[in-house]
Amino acid sequence: MSTLNIVGAGHVGRTLGRLFAARGVFAVQDVHTRSLASASAAVAFIGAGTPVDGAARPADVWMLAVADDAIAGVAAALAQATPMAGATVFHCSGAKASGELEALRHAGAFVASVHPVRSFADPAAVAAAFDGTFCGVEGDADALDVLLPAFETIGARPVRIDPAAKTVYHAAAVFASNYLVTVMDAALRAYEAAGIPPDVARELARPLATETLANVLRLGPEAALSGPIARGDAATVARQHAAVTAWDAPTGALYDALAAATWDLARRKRAGQG
Repeated sequence: MSTLNIVGAGHVGRTLGRLFAARGVFAVQDVHTRSLASASAAVAFIGAGTPVDGAARPADVWMLAVADDAIAGVAAALAQATPMAGATVFHCSGAKASGELEALRHAGAFVASVHPVRSFADPAAVAAAFDGTFCGVEGDADALDVLLPAFETIGARPVRIDPAAKTVYHAAAVFASNYLVTVMDAALRAYEAAGIPPDVARELARPLATETLANVLRLGPEAALSGPIARGDAATVARQHAAVTAWDAPTGALYDALAAATWDLARRKRAGQG
């Protein structure tokens, strides 16, 4: 069985480490984090491996589950400290491409990135329900030859992405998750500005939000679009923009930006119908 070293064992690193160990994909060898105490905690969660606070032993596969901005520096340090020829090294960032591991590539390793598309706030829950998780993957062919079957064994659904568009790929997740929260926050605050209590506002928004999202995912955004812009009712949009701006100028600016994008979506909707 191939050996795996883990550098950085926060929520993502320890979750994947537990899955690799439990399903017999890799023999977890050395686990290195910012402190020996956190490495020991990670090993306890994973159920395998040895916590280390110095140089790790050579391994067949290395997982760098460190912060995005630390990836290149960690890669450079490993390239200097540890024999890497023939090893497979991957990081788990959604925002950075495998090129962050260039120092290791120069040291003879095969490099890739594998980004599981889900929240890891509760590692134990994620590990128990990982099957079916999509993972954005890109990198050297030799690295992917090792990593794709490994991730498929733990239940992942790999999706190949263009490394040149990695930042846009990550922004897609931000739109689908973080900015969706921001839009819902604007809706709830607007309900409350109209005198509706917060708990009632959430219940008013619930069917609109859940049914619309279901329609987008089932039918596509063009078919799911409804409301004044879809009907071409510019006067209503103008009145709403003015009212929202008078209530809260930053939310009015958000409304205006979203309206501009929605007019474009409505044009695509009409073009598709024609």
